[in-house]
Amino acid sequence: MIIIAHRGASGARPEHTLAAYDLAIELGADFIEPDLVFTRDGRLVCRHDRTLSLTTNVADRPEFADRRTSKPGFEHPDWFVEDFTLAELETLRARQPFAGRSTEWDDELGIPTFDEMLALVRRRATELHRPIGVYPETKHPSFFAGRGHDFVGPLLESLRRHRFDEPSLVFIQSFEPEILRRLRALTDAPLIRLIEGDRGEDDGGAPPFAGEALEEMASYADGVGPDKRLVYDSRIGGDTGFVGRAHDHGLAVHPWTFRADAVGPGFSVFEDELRAVARTGIDGLFTDFPGRARQELVPG
Repeated sequence: MIIIAHRGASGARPEHTLAAYDLAIELGADFIEPDLVFTRDGRLVCRHDRTLSLTTNVADRPEFADRRTSKPGFEHPDWFVEDFTLAELETLRARQPFAGRSTEWDDELGIPTFDEMLALVRRRATELHRPIGVYPETKHPSFFAGRGHDFVGPLLESLRRHRFDEPSLVFIQSFEPEILRRLRALTDAPLIRLIEGDRGEDDGGAPPFAGEALEEMASYADGVGPDKRLVYDSRIGGDTGFVGRAHDHGLAVHPWTFRADAVGPGFSVFEDELRAVARTGIDGLFTDFPGRARQELVPG
């Protein structure tokens, strides 16, 4: 069972900051997850979303007021990462986007590049004398490709530069299959196909969600990252059988996202949810609270 720190220890620090990643390492996470997006000048930075208003202080910066704009697919105007250079993003400060979580670190932490994140993990692994892996997600690769920014080259080059070229230290994930198909020929790193939680009819052989079949995913991916509701559904008594079907196709299963302050349906205690989902046979999980997950699920 591997513990994947979702956006770092994002339950306690603003997500995708070096402080969140460092705390996750201190808490014993096996892998640290950076979501990756491109700046206007083609640099990879760690942000979950293209929008910036919820996770940074951009709205308080009058010099960027004219960058607020409307874009297709977004209900409200916002500031978008692809409209800022790296130098401009580095002047912003991160904020906690989740209500109810500590805001004591707000406006104290910057937005790291992928290279800075990798350097931190490499340094901390050396200091702690234990392997710590990284689990990058390519966010919106087809959108960024349309702007002339291809993830494949910069992603793999950064991993090589920071000596994350051992398959045991890296998973690469995406919701979009095309980039995973391309990566299959270029890296030995395990590839993970992320799956939204759109439940559909189970035909007995296909997974319990609408969309591409697990058999097809196994042709280009080594595992799947499903919405946790696809793995455990209290409405049907628990285990959906998804994990078993995925394992039958040789796919590892790493569901998302487990949060102590937002447990799944049918649970009132975080640890109860963790134990129940672990019994389905998952191979790892994404959590905002890696310390508590590790304490509950990883003996010793």
